[in-house]
Amino acid sequence: MKRALTDLAVFGGPAAFLRPLLVGMPTVGDRARFLARLEWALDNEWLTNGGPLATELEGRIADITGVRHAVATCNATAALQLVLRASGVTGQVIMPSLTFAATPHAASWVGLEPVFCDVDPVTGCLDPARVEELITPATGAILGVHLWGRAAPVAELEMLAAEHGVKLFFDAAHAFGCTFGGRSIGGFGDAEVFSFHATKTVMAFEGGAVTTDDGELAERLVALRNFGIDRNKSVTAVGMNAKMSEASAAMGLTSLDAFEETRERNRDNHALYRSELHGVPGIEVLPFDERERNNHQYVILLTDRAVTGLHRDRLRTLLQAEKVFPRLYFSPPCHLMPVYRTDPPLRLEHTERLSERVLALPTGPSVSFEDIRRVCSIVRLAAERGEQIDAMWAQAVPA
Repeated sequence: MKRALTDLAVFGGPAAFLRPLLVGMPTVGDRARFLARLEWALDNEWLTNGGPLATELEGRIADITGVRHAVATCNATAALQLVLRASGVTGQVIMPSLTFAATPHAASWVGLEPVFCDVDPVTGCLDPARVEELITPATGAILGVHLWGRAAPVAELEMLAAEHGVKLFFDAAHAFGCTFGGRSIGGFGDAEVFSFHATKTVMAFEGGAVTTDDGELAERLVALRNFGIDRNKSVTAVGMNAKMSEASAAMGLTSLDAFEETRERNRDNHALYRSELHGVPGIEVLPFDERERNNHQYVILLTDRAVTGLHRDRLRTLLQAEKVFPRLYFSPPCHLMPVYRTDPPLRLEHTERLSERVLALPTGPSVSFEDIRRVCSIVRLAAERGEQIDAMWAQAVPA
């Protein structure tokens, strides 16, 4: 069916790409440097349990984010679970629904109740006014998300948390190397959590970290990630095994070495997408706040079906037919996933509208400027011929 649509002379011929273009291609960095670190770890015979490479990575993360403590973990989901448990949170955690499933999953796995909140229709981040409406005596914490590397409303959420006496955390999985008000993301709220998954700008195969200025919290995190074993080698809490291995740390350090170069390439890619799609009716590439630093990892395309006549999902299918694989960030939103859907369903107007319009486009050092121009040519053509494509779709896919 996908090829049948493109054979209707919408694009005129076979797929333009000889290789697939994916969102979140790994940023490896200097492979020789990574292998040298891995060889060193093998020679050193210290492969996990807070080894020298993981400790070095923690120090560099703390320096970049401007905090006193960084606690490396095997992944960001475990990091979220650890920080919620280590902070003693009980009851409900208010969070956006426009996020990856790991955010509510982490709360659910430690016995907390996710409470989904609507977002600002422009930023896609938590709407503080809606958050305040949801705070009750059962609220134990607010969990904001820095969506697509753009900071959540930090100041307003900090004021709400202080006023109501609840904890405040941030899921910063998208936001390593980004700033808010000129300050590095990582030092806001009680703690923040980063992801170093293979799809991230800085990656450690799998990995995560909690950043905080709270020394006591950091000490509890260190114990809880290692089965609850404290500095005296006593098991004083019910912990888990969430340590980062030396192999992951070697990859994380090497990817971090390449971070500034990756950021610059992402920035140039984003600028080209913006330029190529500027003025296309019904199509917008979200801008970044030029006053802040950003990792530019996410090229977020917003579609307007009322203007183009073409549903976002049909544009996605057309791109896939040309070996371009955009991602949905995030559709469906968490409150409409079967695991969290209620009866009747919770309605979050701005969340649902945004989730139906977003496509994340491929970027990163492995995506060439020519690749981007070709992607944009497909998007432009699809937007210009939206009604025609919609009619072709109806013929190719019987009701």
